[in-house]
Amino acid sequence: MADESTATLMKLGDSGQTIAAPGKDVRGRHVVDAGGEELGKVDDLLIDSEEHKVRFLRVEHGGILGIGATATFIPVEAVSDIDDDTVRVDLTRQKIEQAPTYDPEVVDDTGYYAELYGYYGYPPFFGPGITPVQPLPPIRR
Repeated sequence: MADESTATLMKLGDSGQTIAAPGKDVRGRHVVDAGGEELGKVDDLLIDSEEHKVRFLRVEHGGILGIGATATFIPVEAVSDIDDDTVRVDLTRQKIEQAPTYDPEVVDDTGYYAELYGYYGYPPFFGPGITPVQPLPPIRR
C-alpha cells in the first residue's frame, strides 16, 4: 500500500501503460452526475505509480475542441455505474464545480490529493489501513 511519502499519481496516457482489457477503457466516455446531468468527458485516468491502480478520473469540460477546457479530478470511489458510453458518479454538478482547482504544478503533490479526497468525503488511497475501491479495470504494465 502506498503511503503519504510514496503516493505519486500520473496520467495513464503519459505512463506507457494500458488498461488490461481495452474495451473497458473509460477514456472518452461522457461523465454524468447523480442527477443525470452531463459533466464532461473522461480525458485521462490518474494512476498510482506504485500499485498501478486507477485513482482518479480526469474529466474535461467546457472549451471548444479542447481549447479553454477545464480539468477536474474525480476519485474512482465516486463511480456508481459504467456503460458503453457513460460513466455515472454519485456526486452533484455543484459539488464537482466547487472542488479544489486542478493545478498542473501540483500533479504529484500528495497534499492536493488528500485535499480532494477530504472534499469529496472519501479516505485517501494512501492512508493507513485503507483498502482502495477499483471499479475500473486493472492496468497492464
